[in-house]
Amino acid sequence: MTRFLTSAFIAALCSGLLGGLPANAQAQVPSSQAEIALSFAPLVKQASPAVVNIYAKRVTEARSPFEDDPFFGEFFRNFAPSRPRVQNSLGSGVILGADGIVVSNYHVVGMATEINVVLADRREFEAQVLLADRDSDLAILKIEHAEDLPFLEIRNSDEVEVGELVLAIGNPFGVGQTVSSGIVSGLARSGASAGLGRGYFIQTDAPINPGNSGGALIDMAGRLIGINTSIISRSGGSNGIGFAIPANLVSQFVEQARAGGDSFDRPWAGMSGQPVDADLADSLGLSPEGILISDLHAESPFVAAGLRVGDVITGVDGLPVNTPQEMVFRMSVTGIGGHVSVAYARAGEAGTVDVAMITAPNTPSPDPETLDDRTVLPGLSVARANPATIVDYQLPLNTKGTFVTDPGRYGGRVGLRPGDVLVDIDGTEIETPRDVRRALTRPGRSVSMTVSRRGQPVSLRFRP
Repeated sequence: MTRFLTSAFIAALCSGLLGGLPANAQAQVPSSQAEIALSFAPLVKQASPAVVNIYAKRVTEARSPFEDDPFFGEFFRNFAPSRPRVQNSLGSGVILGADGIVVSNYHVVGMATEINVVLADRREFEAQVLLADRDSDLAILKIEHAEDLPFLEIRNSDEVEVGELVLAIGNPFGVGQTVSSGIVSGLARSGASAGLGRGYFIQTDAPINPGNSGGALIDMAGRLIGINTSIISRSGGSNGIGFAIPANLVSQFVEQARAGGDSFDRPWAGMSGQPVDADLADSLGLSPEGILISDLHAESPFVAAGLRVGDVITGVDGLPVNTPQEMVFRMSVTGIGGHVSVAYARAGEAGTVDVAMITAPNTPSPDPETLDDRTVLPGLSVARANPATIVDYQLPLNTKGTFVTDPGRYGGRVGLRPGDVLVDIDGTEIETPRDVRRALTRPGRSVSMTVSRRGQPVSLRFRP
């Protein structure tokens, strides 16, 4: 009985039927037919038509478990012919405009060759991916030739507070559209990856199960506050710890997709840092908040704004940041071409600077090269390091010189790996990809190489 009374009381409060409650308010038996009839039904009727089911197919090649091994991969390369397999995935999506824009998760539709979107009224449409990003686990789709589409309004997710009532709408386990209720359990969840995404999440205890991915997390006004993406669970079912990608990041994806982008342009920080936890704060005499800058690229927009290694970033656009993922989220929702106001502390003094939101510069030119059969390592692909290639290949921040993008069949045999920076070949210093081609075109009886692998020197020697 107590559970029923509490639910009725909360529903009445969130529906606006109770104006205000005194501090000594007590749960009581509903006193009218209107109070007995309180439910989420009107809200669900309003919002659920904009939540769709998504059926995706992708063709994949069967992979050998040794395929990525730099040594054994060569022995098993032609062991058995690979056969294409058709993988099916089921998930949810949310319509965000009358123009047919739909948002879902990357892990639902990424790399799909065929996508069908089924509306709540059973209409079915084919869809195409406009923009997809694995790191954020978001994808924007477009359904064509559809009329009278329902869609959800997007709320500013920075206004969401812990304790707000929310509904999760999706298609769990493929049983059809289902609604579950709960509250916002936490904000700024950035300490762990969730699904394919890494960064910043809204946490909810509204049950989220397999198939809910890409569905809507809505507030009590029927507005989208997040896209459900994953759960933490030991059993595979909901344990009350679910994560949603905040609506503000979704808005930036939609904006870039409508502008014609096919990949998400994320502002480049050109810096690395670490959270100022209690131990670090103790050793440095700081407050346990913010991000300590530990490294900066020479072309970082933070350098241009006057920040230095050792500064502590405490806020972005007036909002606190305590992890690198949270700062990147704040930058991402601003978008390329804008500016963010960064609050920082230096030697006990507080300051604020404006930082430009730019993409990682692709200069100097990467000048990619793939060696041919006239060299001793045909198939070896290399490129020059610059901010853009450092981001693309996830290299250490201040990588310089020429690095391996693909070792190829023979390069893998001699021990080269993607990301290796070529320091010298047979004593000749390597600066550009052309230097690599020249050094490997006329080798001696043996070839010696020095490479830098994650900052550590590695010597390689082989006979052509």
